[in-house]
Amino acid sequence: MLDIAEELNRWVEQGRAFAVATVVATNGSAPRQPGAALAVDSDGTAIGSVSGGCVEGAVYELCQEALETGEPVLERFGYSDEDAFAVGLTCGGIIDILITPVQVSAPGSAAGSGSGGTVVDSTAATLAAALAAAASGEAAAVARIIEGPAELVGNALLVRPDGSRTGTLGGHPALDRTAAEEARALLDAGRTSTLEIGVEGSRCGTPLVLLVESSVPAPRMIVFGAIDFASALVRVGKFLNYHVTVCDARPVFATRTRFPDADEIVVDWPHRYLESQELDSRAVLCVLTHDAKFDVPLLERALKLPVAYVGAMGSRRTHLDRQQRLRDVGLTEIELNRLRSPIGLDLGARTPEETALSIAAEIVANRRGGTGTPLTGAHIPIHHDTARPVGRIGSVA
Repeated sequence: MLDIAEELNRWVEQGRAFAVATVVATNGSAPRQPGAALAVDSDGTAIGSVSGGCVEGAVYELCQEALETGEPVLERFGYSDEDAFAVGLTCGGIIDILITPVQVSAPGSAAGSGSGGTVVDSTAATLAAALAAAASGEAAAVARIIEGPAELVGNALLVRPDGSRTGTLGGHPALDRTAAEEARALLDAGRTSTLEIGVEGSRCGTPLVLLVESSVPAPRMIVFGAIDFASALVRVGKFLNYHVTVCDARPVFATRTRFPDADEIVVDWPHRYLESQELDSRAVLCVLTHDAKFDVPLLERALKLPVAYVGAMGSRRTHLDRQQRLRDVGLTEIELNRLRSPIGLDLGARTPEETALSIAAEIVANRRGGTGTPLTGAHIPIHHDTARPVGRIGSVA
């Protein structure tokens, strides 16, 4: 749901009631992962996607029904060999989808106030607060009950990094406390996932399954070296939803004219700029400077940071020379083994754009656990991120 937060937050502000369908669990070769969402407003406008097209029509109708009944619905969609034309996933996977209505009063109505719409129940208010946080770039996690007693399914709890909470999952008072602790751990890692806890907030008792969606600021991509290859990589980085910074010590090259798509352009010595930054485990560092006086002091620091990826451009000869220089300044073999160099996957790339694609492909493979192996003829999973399927399926009304 938080993947379309900006538009949904506008709907709330405009007083447009809507139902949001969220992928809560997948099994097999499902096209979208938990957290992916499709929403339909009271006028029939739809945004987002839950399956890449396979079941969108059926989910659209379920959203319209949920708007009429005001009740959440949990549905499973999968492929049927007996009826290949039935509603389902032709890719052979299974997805579980929670449809939640969000009733909003129009601005200026008796229930509304100010210039924006007002949500009319506590769960909708919690979801609206989560959408507002995500749309403004704040870090927040929203936990929703997707399996358990019918009267609790769909209830939502918003958790912020400082532990403050909005809303309630209902049931035992300890449930919110335990769920908030688990949600904060997932938020710290920037992850969306399901988890199972007892209805009384312990590991025993009647089980509940929660979907926790995390909304965090965009991950950082820092491109060191204001060269033509960097310009192409910036564009690809923005396409992959990174917050992209270009850093170079040479002001004549590090300009807005050369890098119009970058979020930030920094004129500074790369190692000095890196020392000034607080980076999390999702950050990627791409060293394209191709000059030992920049590379070595930069990589000496970069390879000691707990970031997701460090890659450096250069030939194999350059790489061997760079490795020795880094050993000479004290880096260990374990630290050196973190360096992806020559940077990128073997695509036979020649142009800056092809090289940027090669680098981006390696970043995605590293992030998702991919191998870079062609899928044609290979007996390996297409998707490496999987989530447990929900056990009890059907209407929860």
